[in-house]
Amino acid sequence: MTQSAPLLVIAAGGTGGHMFPAQALAEVMIARGWRVKLSTDARGARYTGGFPQAVDIEQLPSATFARGGVVAKLSAPLKIAGGVFKALRKFRRDRPAVVVGFGGYPAIPAVAAATLLKLPRMIHEQNGVLGRVNKVFATRVDHVACGTWPTDLPEGVVGTHVGNPVRRSVMDKAGAPYIAPGDYPMEILVIGGSQGARITSDSVPAAIAALPDAVKANLRVSQQARPEDVERVEAYYAQSGIGADIKTFFDDIPKRMSEAQLVIARAGASTVADISVIGRPSILIPFAAATGDHQTANARGLVDAGAAIMIPESQISVATLSEQIALVMGNADGAAQMARSALSVGKPHAATELADMVVELAAQ
Repeated sequence: MTQSAPLLVIAAGGTGGHMFPAQALAEVMIARGWRVKLSTDARGARYTGGFPQAVDIEQLPSATFARGGVVAKLSAPLKIAGGVFKALRKFRRDRPAVVVGFGGYPAIPAVAAATLLKLPRMIHEQNGVLGRVNKVFATRVDHVACGTWPTDLPEGVVGTHVGNPVRRSVMDKAGAPYIAPGDYPMEILVIGGSQGARITSDSVPAAIAALPDAVKANLRVSQQARPEDVERVEAYYAQSGIGADIKTFFDDIPKRMSEAQLVIARAGASTVADISVIGRPSILIPFAAATGDHQTANARGLVDAGAAIMIPESQISVATLSEQIALVMGNADGAAQMARSALSVGKPHAATELADMVVELAAQ
C-alpha cells in the first residue's frame, strides 16, 4: 500500500459491538486500495485480532465519565485531552481523507481531532438509540450512518440507513442453507455478548434440560459463558446428558451459527446483524440495563418479521424459556419460516454501502 493512497481513520471503542462493524468497513476499504488506521485504546486493542494485517492499530488514551470512582472521573478530562492532542499531531503528519467513528469512548480522541481540524467525518451508530459518544458528535459530523432503523436521532439530524456491516467471515456464511429441526443431530448456539451473560448461564442449561427427551437426544449446545460460570455450566450439561461446548469466547461464531437450528442471544446490534445475514431462528433476551433500552429496539426488526422470539429480561424463567425453545425445535416448518424471515430483514451489503459513503465524502 503506497503512502499516496487515501487514508481512512476508523475510531472505535472496546466492545465487539463497536469493533466488528469497524473491522467490516476496514476489510472493504483495504480491498478498494485505501490505507486504513484504527484509532482505539488499550481495551479496544484486545478486539483487533480479526482485523486485516494491513490495518495500522494506533492506541490513544481516552476515558469515560460513566465508570470508576471520583478520582477516575476527575482524571477523565485530562486523559481525553491528552488523546485528542496526540490525534491532532498524528493527523497533521498524515492527514486522513475521512474519519469514521463507531462509538465507544476510545473513539473520542480521533473524532474530536477531526472535528477541530474540520476534516471530512462521519459516525456509524449500530443501535436504535445513539450511544453517549455518538450522541455528542451527531450534530458535529457530515453524515450519520445508522445500523438499526429507525434510529432515535437529535432534532435536525438526518440519518442514512445502511445497516450494520458484518465481517467477511459472516458474509462467507450469508444465506447458508438452513437444516430445520428433525430426528438427527441438532445444534443450539447460545451467545451473550463479548464476555457472555450471567442470565444465560443461569437459565439456558436448565431450560434445555427440561426439553422433551426426543429433542434432547439429538441436541448439542455451544454456549458462551463468563469465566466464573464456565465450570458450573459445563457440569450442569454433563449431569443432564447433553453434549456441550462452553467457552468464554468463540472465534468461529459465523460457522457455529450457520450450523445451528436455533440461536439464543442478547440483542446486541452485531449479533442481530449476523443472525439476519446468515438467516437463523432466534430467541433474543435484550440486556435490560442497555442505554435507552437500545437492545429492545435492535431486536424489533427480527421480531416484527416473525424471525425471532423476544423475552424481556424481567420475564425470563426456566419454564418460559424451555417452552419457547421447544416451540422452535419441535416445529420444523415454523423454524424454517423463521430462518427465511430473518434473511428478509438482513442487509448483507451494509459494509459496501458504508464504504460508498466514505468515498463520496472524501470526494466532496
